[in-house]
Amino acid sequence: MARYTGPKVRVSRRLGINVFENAKGTKALERRPFPPGAHGRTRRRSSEGEYLNQLQEKQKAKYIYGVLERQFRKIYDEAVRRSGPTGENILRLLELRLDNVVYRAGWAATRPQARQFVSHGLVKVDGKRVNIPSYTLGKGEIVSLSDKARNMIVIQHNIDTLGRAPVAWLDAQDGGKAVAVRDLPTREQIDVPVKEQLIVELYSK
Repeated sequence: MARYTGPKVRVSRRLGINVFENAKGTKALERRPFPPGAHGRTRRRSSEGEYLNQLQEKQKAKYIYGVLERQFRKIYDEAVRRSGPTGENILRLLELRLDNVVYRAGWAATRPQARQFVSHGLVKVDGKRVNIPSYTLGKGEIVSLSDKARNMIVIQHNIDTLGRAPVAWLDAQDGGKAVAVRDLPTREQIDVPVKEQLIVELYSK
């Protein structure tokens, strides 16, 4: 299972947002809200060029959703094939990943934790166990917790304390232990700080 294992705080500081959604990243950005390195405090992001701005938007999306370059390229190619704006299609495909839906359902505190739950076989799709975090869900599919997951303290703790209601395109079922994909998410329903058009421009070169 491919995933990013490098320094997370440095990435968050370089991109200016806590892409890994962890407490350590939040504290680091509060203490040092500038890029890492000897010249990080004096760098001017606005004057660094169009290409770098485009690259940083792609990096934000990759790290937020836990996708490596080859996977991201496949998502872009699929987004181009689909009808509608390519940028919006990219974000929609990322949102429909199984690990992201587990995160959106409020069962996991972070997307990396949601990815771990899926890979450990704690999640079902339409009643069948699926352990592929990148599995792309479709309209009408139901994601539920396995019997083992329903009794896990960490998952119940997340449900009780996070207070994260499912997003508008998901319907909660079974007392919050399952969600159904009501519809495909629209751009207005995707709250990630990414300028998707810059990603399209980068790949279109």
